Amino acid sequence: MLIHVCSLKTLAETTERVSPSRLLSLVKMDVTPERPEGMRPEHHLHLSFNDIVEEAVPGQIAPSSQHVAEILRFVGDWDHASPMLIHCWAGISRSTAAAAIAVAALRPDVSAPRIAEALRAASPTATPNIRLIALADRALGRAGRLEAAIRAIGRGAEAGEGIPFSLNAAAL
Repeated sequence: MLIHVCSLKTLAETTERVSPSRLLSLVKMDVTPERPEGMRPEHHLHLSFNDIVEEAVPGQIAPSSQHVAEILRFVGDWDHASPMLIHCWAGISRSTAAAAIAVAALRPDVSAPRIAEALRAASPTATPNIRLIALADRALGRAGRLEAAIRAIGRGAEAGEGIPFSLNAAAL
């Protein structure tokens, strides 16, 4: 259950390094990340929405419960044999939220604070999109605990781009 997270800029080198069997791309529709050679089309999910945490912005797409449902379906269909790679534009907000959501879905037995602490330990720059987290918290029936735990770790260190990292959901 190894999940890797990176930015769009480091996608090619991270893909080469970790050989994922699944790729989750969380970038706007006008950005089309290439599916790694040899990866089946159904193993690459590209969700197009902006990194919005509060109210919708005209002309932009806010994360929705439908996006969360698609993330949960994609994670649920994963066989865990090879790593999953999740990326967004900077590797800081949407992708780190999706990684926390994936761990919460895969490991319902792991407490929300433990998930948040593991995320912070893996990435000092992670600032998970709280809107995505709140939507997933409701979808997973975590009664606000995942959202509270992510809020408790606070904003990550300022950075223009996150450093690629990994989370081992099985080890939590």
